[in-house]
Amino acid sequence: MKIIAHIYTDFSEKFGIPRQSGLVEGLRGKIIFEPEYRVTEAVKGLEEYSHLWLLWKFSKAERGSWSATVRPPRLGGKKRMGVFATRSPFRPNPIGLSCVSLERIEYDETLGPVIYVTGVDMLDGTPIYDIKPYLSYCDSHPDAKCGFADEVKSHELEVKYEEAVVRGVEEEKLRTICDLLRQDPRTAYLDDEQRIWGITYAAYNIKFMVSGKQLQILEIKEDGRVDSDAAEK
Repeated sequence: MKIIAHIYTDFSEKFGIPRQSGLVEGLRGKIIFEPEYRVTEAVKGLEEYSHLWLLWKFSKAERGSWSATVRPPRLGGKKRMGVFATRSPFRPNPIGLSCVSLERIEYDETLGPVIYVTGVDMLDGTPIYDIKPYLSYCDSHPDAKCGFADEVKSHELEVKYEEAVVRGVEEEKLRTICDLLRQDPRTAYLDDEQRIWGITYAAYNIKFMVSGKQLQILEIKEDGRVDSDAAEK
């Protein structure tokens, strides 16, 4: 398959990325096509849709072999399920599927059509195989059974912080950081209330601890990284 584009996000590392797309709407991405596909006609009519399907490559999860079973994080990382009953990145073919919201399409003289989306769950620079419009009349099944995911879908934490810790953080970024942490980015099988965890998002290094269902932000520190909205791609 050909890589048609790359998506640029505020995630420089895998740890902390939401386990599913759409969980944190404030997470933005910018899709830039490869030179061969920078054709305006190729996205004609796409602006009429509100959501898109992205097929992409798990570029940092490739392995020489595959396993028939995996340990889903939402089952504590201890119980094994069949790989095809999960959305694990470790698959026979490293293909990801995400449903994102279409924010806008801008046209650049050099880059061609640039697609801005929200609700992303991808690493910065992730290769894109295909883009398809989301069709609610056939893609949405509200009464669908979702296996073990139905039992653990509500897993949000309560996020707390002192005002001094978040001073200087942009309001929109802080809101997104809280939404991100609310999804509990920790490694599922390491439930250590004394451990200090850290994630990198946008231009920030974030440290936190978790006790029960409550997450306390300990520090938000700028790391000097330029976020994806400002970066020249």
